Amino acid sequence: MQSGRVKLAHPRTGVMFDSPVPPGSGWPGDPATSRTAVAETPSHVASMAAAVGTVEELDAEVSVCRACPRLVEWREEVAVVKRKSFADQPYWGRPIPGWGSASPRVVIVGLAPAAHGGNRTGRVFTGDRSGDFLFAAMHRAGLANQAACVDAADGLVLNDTRVAAAVRCAPPGNAPTPAERATCAPWLDAEWRLIGSGVRVIVALGAFAWRAALQIVGPVASPAPKFGHGATALVGDVMLIGCYHPSQQNTFTGRLTPQMLDDIFRQARERAATNGR
Repeated sequence: MQSGRVKLAHPRTGVMFDSPVPPGSGWPGDPATSRTAVAETPSHVASMAAAVGTVEELDAEVSVCRACPRLVEWREEVAVVKRKSFADQPYWGRPIPGWGSASPRVVIVGLAPAAHGGNRTGRVFTGDRSGDFLFAAMHRAGLANQAACVDAADGLVLNDTRVAAAVRCAPPGNAPTPAERATCAPWLDAEWRLIGSGVRVIVALGAFAWRAALQIVGPVASPAPKFGHGATALVGDVMLIGCYHPSQQNTFTGRLTPQMLDDIFRQARERAATNGR
């Protein structure tokens, strides 16, 4: 693992960390220890994900995965080089596990962490403008206790809700390869196996997240339901709702507005309050 030459202070706790952050070194919310098993290959991911028995164990193993060499190199390079505006901060620089409730009724699935957002903070959709947009809407809908999403120790708590990414490492150009997507898929499969029994709604942020969600809740009828903003698909007792990704490309151009996101989360909240159909 690459490492920054100088330890830097966490912006909230003041504790000094290398970049990337070694597991078990005290980072807020770090689920792993120095003894957590590390997946080094796609077959390791598949076997470890199939065997994992708790959400806590899953989160720990996800957070130290090294099965995709290109993604490992990129996320760690970003953690060392950093963006100028965050040059005084340590970067997490590891895969990002899901977070929030371990027994949710609403699950929000995105594509992958951002290089200077989740890859820096250690919590998906945190620390960038996409997260600002997303969590503000979740707060308005009562799915989060606050709108702020600055870092992994900022007090943000999700209400009966969990957020996860289909691919757990920040990819170059925000574009994981098909092989990287396939390698990471067993982690999301395992997460669904562990948390899915009480889930009533999945909000899929973007077309790839929609496809990933259909894969975990399936089987579905052929042809598979198509993604669109506001599109819905009922699979068993789970309602899948499509939503444009809260990227700056979408929010700055008005393709996704706060009202549009509010409508999605209002629908999700109402569905989550029911007991199935």
